Amino acid sequence: MAIPVSDLQNINPTAIIELFTIQLNNAMHGSNTLYRFHNGVNLNANGEVVWAGNSYLRFPIQCSGFEFGSTGTLPRPQISISNIFGTITAIMQDVNKTTVGNDLNGAKLTRIRTLAKYLDAANFTGGTNPFGTPDPTAEFPQEIYFLDRKVTETRDIVTWEAQSALDLINVKLPQRIATKDIFPGIGTFLGF
Repeated sequence: MAIPVSDLQNINPTAIIELFTIQLNNAMHGSNTLYRFHNGVNLNANGEVVWAGNSYLRFPIQCSGFEFGSTGTLPRPQISISNIFGTITAIMQDVNKTTVGNDLNGAKLTRIRTLAKYLDAANFTGGTNPFGTPDPTAEFPQEIYFLDRKVTETRDIVTWEAQSALDLINVKLPQRIATKDIFPGIGTFLGF
């Protein structure tokens, strides 16, 4: 279920919760491991957010460039994840054991956004969501990108530039040709 527009038009809508997943690809990374992160805070002491029964670890994350413009170019967002405990470097080293120098390039990045009122009751003291009724299907459309290249890796932060699936090599649109035999009337619309 998509987020009802009426929820966003309220005078004081509940907070937008931003969640991220990074899905490795077995062919490229040697495993299909799925990592779940969020960049906010939670009432729980461990800092995890539970959405649709899945736990998302709290990590300082900064993202930019998700906006679609009218110039016809696809967004190429950048995602920066804290590396203060060496967690991201450890993940990349584990991947590099099977594929030398990959650095998570090609991993699928999914951005999930929902409202606090739809979070699982496990996030709140007493097991009840005080903002509304939990609904694991109430979310904005998911945004899917692929990590294209590592921009920065330091002791403090790792930054990647991501790209849309349409920017991948050898992806062409349309993948089907629309002809007047398949779509009657398209010939008159296109002028032939």
